[in-house]
Amino acid sequence: MAVEIHPSAHVSKDAEVGEGTRVWHEVQIREGARVGKNCTLGKCVYVGKNVVVGDNCKIQNRASLYQGVKVGSDVFIGPHVIVTNDRHPRADSPDWKVVETTIEDGASIGANSTIMCGITICEHAMIGAGSVVTRDVGPHELVMGNPATKRGYVCSCGRTLDEDNHCSHCDKTIDIGAL
Repeated sequence: MAVEIHPSAHVSKDAEVGEGTRVWHEVQIREGARVGKNCTLGKCVYVGKNVVVGDNCKIQNRASLYQGVKVGSDVFIGPHVIVTNDRHPRADSPDWKVVETTIEDGASIGANSTIMCGITICEHAMIGAGSVVTRDVGPHELVMGNPATKRGYVCSCGRTLDEDNHCSHCDKTIDIGAL
């Protein structure tokens, strides 16, 4: 499948975009960035210098992924999500350093969430809309709020698990203790 890039998008000649990926209006993909296969990048998405995005990701309108972000495969990033990269932001700082953030396979981040740098959002975790994430989020954890706190666990299908860590939607039971 061919890559589809809208004429208003700006993709650096030094970036890589995988086959089957669709890049919509006014997206910017900076130098050294790598976007995997079969991804969708909505209107006005920003993918910073050297950012890595895995396969089959959906990044919604106006999400911003700054330098130092690594995104696994099958990740959903909702509209207006910001993933930061600076613990001590100043307009001019001679000792500025990129602080890396990792979003693992299958994670979902709700609209308008802010992800502070230097953390890991583990596989199949879910971040509720409008959350401010300031700490690592474990596998299958459901977090929400400001600051985001654990509210339970979710299945890989995205539904909330019951008290026995069972999903009534797809009939899976997740062994939380083994994670």
